[in-house]
Amino acid sequence: MDILDLLNYAFFRNALLGSLFASIACGIIGTYVVSRRLVFISGGITHASFGGLGVGFYFGINPIFSAMIFSVMSAFGIQWLSEKQGVREDSAIAVFWSLGMAVGIMLTFLTPGFTPNLSEYLFGNILTVTTNDIISLVVLSVLLLLFFIANYHSIVSVSFDTQFAKSRRIHTQIIEYAMMMFIAVTIVLSIRLVGIVLLMSLITIPQMTANLFTVNYSKMILLSILISLVGCVTGLLLSYYLNVPSGAFIIFVLIMLFFLGKCIKYVVKRGKKI
Repeated sequence: MDILDLLNYAFFRNALLGSLFASIACGIIGTYVVSRRLVFISGGITHASFGGLGVGFYFGINPIFSAMIFSVMSAFGIQWLSEKQGVREDSAIAVFWSLGMAVGIMLTFLTPGFTPNLSEYLFGNILTVTTNDIISLVVLSVLLLLFFIANYHSIVSVSFDTQFAKSRRIHTQIIEYAMMMFIAVTIVLSIRLVGIVLLMSLITIPQMTANLFTVNYSKMILLSILISLVGCVTGLLLSYYLNVPSGAFIIFVLIMLFFLGKCIKYVVKRGKKI
């Protein structure tokens, strides 16, 4: 079966659209994460979301919705503990990381019956992306674009130097809490693509690759979106032909793109010296 034949299937078209809008959302929010050095925080929020999934399974509500609420509260909790309560940031992350995983494991175990789609949330399955997931990602992408356009210079200032941003009378707390919320929402809405276990890579590796070629914030966003989309589509197609899990292979492709970028930069640098 060739690619054109695959496009006849709704689940494959949904997977491509999901890849596109998830790439946009992750490209925008991931640039902030990498620039602000919040990779560990994103990992904590990602694993904390498992607690929300457990709540959803146990109480019979939409697990994505409950995971989103749990993740946003965890993100705010990390920010509040580290800023207001004198708790070290890494310690605050560890608290909510562990809390989310513990709550998720307990409630999943206590849920009556069997939860057959749990592995999709843990390891991802881009072919299970639904129309509602795509609509949610479209709304998130639009909101992120509007927020970044309206607050671009403030976000860039906060990303690189919070103290400098404060000296310019920028409301850094509003930006920080808003971005923490967007990080949490982006993570939850992208879970179906690569799963909780690998999701942190989707909002860091494309941005790291983009950063090899540019330090300009807006160009880094655009390039990371492109890299993420190429990685998702390539990983999806190759996983189909190789019959391997799509989520894991997407991350594998993104990592290969990163090393390819390193090699290209090394060759270019050596060529300039010669």
